[in-house]
Amino acid sequence: MTRARSLSGTIPSMETSHDELKDNTVITLPALFGLFRQGFLPRDVKIVGYARTKMDLEEFHKRATSYIKNPDNDPELAAKIQEFKDLSTYVSGSYEEGSAFDDLNKHLEEIEAKYQSKECNRIFYLALPPSVFIPVAKNLKEHCYISKGGINRLIVEKPFGKDLDSARELLGSLKQYWTEDETFRIDHYLGKEMVKNLLVLRFANIAMGAAWDKNSISNVQITFKEPFGTEGRGGYFDEFGMIRDVLQNHLLQVLSILTMERPVSFSAEDIRDEKVKVLRCIPPIERADTLLGQYVAANGKPGYLDDATVPPQSVCPTYAATTLWIHNPRWEGVPFILKAGKALNEAKVEVRIQFKDVTQGIFKDIARNELVIRIQPSEAVYLKLNAKTPGLYTRAIPTEMDLTYKRRFTESKIPEAYEALILDALKGDHSNFVRHDELDVAWKIFTPILHWIDGLSGQRPRPVSYPYGSRGPKEIDSFVEKYGYKRSADA
Repeated sequence: MTRARSLSGTIPSMETSHDELKDNTVITLPALFGLFRQGFLPRDVKIVGYARTKMDLEEFHKRATSYIKNPDNDPELAAKIQEFKDLSTYVSGSYEEGSAFDDLNKHLEEIEAKYQSKECNRIFYLALPPSVFIPVAKNLKEHCYISKGGINRLIVEKPFGKDLDSARELLGSLKQYWTEDETFRIDHYLGKEMVKNLLVLRFANIAMGAAWDKNSISNVQITFKEPFGTEGRGGYFDEFGMIRDVLQNHLLQVLSILTMERPVSFSAEDIRDEKVKVLRCIPPIERADTLLGQYVAANGKPGYLDDATVPPQSVCPTYAATTLWIHNPRWEGVPFILKAGKALNEAKVEVRIQFKDVTQGIFKDIARNELVIRIQPSEAVYLKLNAKTPGLYTRAIPTEMDLTYKRRFTESKIPEAYEALILDALKGDHSNFVRHDELDVAWKIFTPILHWIDGLSGQRPRPVSYPYGSRGPKEIDSFVEKYGYKRSADA
């Protein structure tokens, strides 16, 4: 049940109406050294790894701490790593057999027997393929669930199904064993610093709020770029594709926070209510509003079909651009373009909000204002605006007001998304986790286009080719331009 991740610090969540797990907690989830080192894990916490792989404790500790770097051999850090190993144990067993979970439960009870109080809390973190979600959730509930004197929580990683029907089946099966209040569906983009910052940028600044609608905004692009291909993992990717992997979850989550109305409070349900409201205003994506691409060999790098794990002649898109429309008074007529691709020219995730043209007259063909929120890497918010050039001539040029975090907040460390979210789960705060009805609405938006791509509703579309290491398909420029995007001369 464990999967190693690179982790470092975190920050507390805002408001929560749930019980915070403070002491006597057993957690079966990925190793959380960053939280432990900063003192954010509960007192007497124990981390228990569970998977089918047979290994001894030494091997488990080696795998669990392999990502922790100590290049200068800092004795204080080395001591912390050893402390972390001391609180981590491992149990191997089947995902389907109840008797294996009895063994896991016995191991947990042995740990809990040493606690000073009778309260015992357990969080189960499922970093698993969807095929075993339900048997594991069922066995945990029937064999490892604390019925008295403690709290149980279940954290589930994506993918949550492949389309609307499979997601509903998965949700329904999970609800048989775990309540919505106990379930935390994790989308790590909701834990990213700049995504969490969207709420503050939007609702704590009058200047932002005044221009945040169809009257001022021409178009919005939310972009995800990876500079590498499938790298031998094409078999898994080919089954799910770029839309399921990135657009339907990560980018749609960003869009919902970007466009939702002001919540009544920062409580989890108030925030998620507003996200669901705006998502319900988005109709299913049209084929005409979609561009699909697949990378080919270039710059000494292999193409997608050169990956031995990819089925021959696969038409799975490794690049997808889709345009969504929100039918409500605030956003009617504004195109929201979601773009994501592999094997591109850089690693970048950003939101680009382009405003409308200024009134013609004293200015002609002047660059549009743009607000850019760079989610990763090098987190930043910058506003592209026009200013007079210094000197005796009256001439306007585009420039930027730039808030780059590493320059402005030199003493601050931006936490990893997973740490922020797991701390939220410890606190019982659902606000940055996906609610069941939110997931349902998200699949309604994307399922028709996914069925078309999968060949379930007519002939499968063939993606256009683009070279490895490029900006993407050459058709992307005309695609965004038809929705009103104007590329400035300096872009």
